[in-house]
Amino acid sequence: MNPRFPVYIISKGRWESRHTSKAFDRMQIPYHIVVEPQEYEKYAQFIDSKKILVLPFSNLGQGGIPARNWVWNHSVSIGAKRHWIFDDNILSFYRLNQNRRIYIDSGTALRIIEDFVLRYKNVRLAGLNYMGLCKNRDVVPPFYLNTRVYSMILIDNSLTHMWRGRYNEDTDLSLRVMKDGDCTVLFNAFLGDKMATMTQRGGNTDELYAGDGRFDMAKSLQEQHPDVVKVSWKFNRWQHHVNYEPFKKNKLIRKDGWDFSGINNYGLLLKKVK
Repeated sequence: MNPRFPVYIISKGRWESRHTSKAFDRMQIPYHIVVEPQEYEKYAQFIDSKKILVLPFSNLGQGGIPARNWVWNHSVSIGAKRHWIFDDNILSFYRLNQNRRIYIDSGTALRIIEDFVLRYKNVRLAGLNYMGLCKNRDVVPPFYLNTRVYSMILIDNSLTHMWRGRYNEDTDLSLRVMKDGDCTVLFNAFLGDKMATMTQRGGNTDELYAGDGRFDMAKSLQEQHPDVVKVSWKFNRWQHHVNYEPFKKNKLIRKDGWDFSGINNYGLLLKKVK
């Protein structure tokens, strides 16, 4: 079972690692990987050219924002109502069930998230939480409502907001959605194993994190949202802190005609790996 909406990976300088691409190939999920023109030949050595989309620009020095907006416009141009966008450093995907993180080998998780979102009128962003933030010993709900959605995102194409700035674009977009009174949903039931920031070469590391990049990132988000963001020095580095309390009033609004009774396991089965 695969997602109904188009799936995109934005990638730069990581044709050799290709972690998210490899994961989707294992899971047999259709996708496109979006690259800058000077790197097309390098990616094409490893990935079917039919899966590669080439951006009309390169080295703009604006992080991933131009690529993200290009993906958004591309999905609209092909008639999609929503689209998935993934970072290129996701190693694998998991289902969290009874505090066990269970490896997923199909696209079913994305389809389940889509079906959940489509039952409501006002979910604009949804996605998977990081595996590292849901430990086996943690007690977590199936999803968090109205918080930041990051790295693995299903976006409603009807949003009037698009990506902006250079830093913390996922938090910024999530906050703008919530300030409109709409909802975001971050799933714990399904997780992605994302490599930690700055642990892999390529991407936007050189462009964004050099010098006082950490402070610049935190400060820019505070300037965008001074009502809910503060900056502090913690754990030997600059951090931003977001107050999500004002958005607890944003409630999910069900669509008419949906049957919420019964259980659908979508054909998911537990298998013992020898």
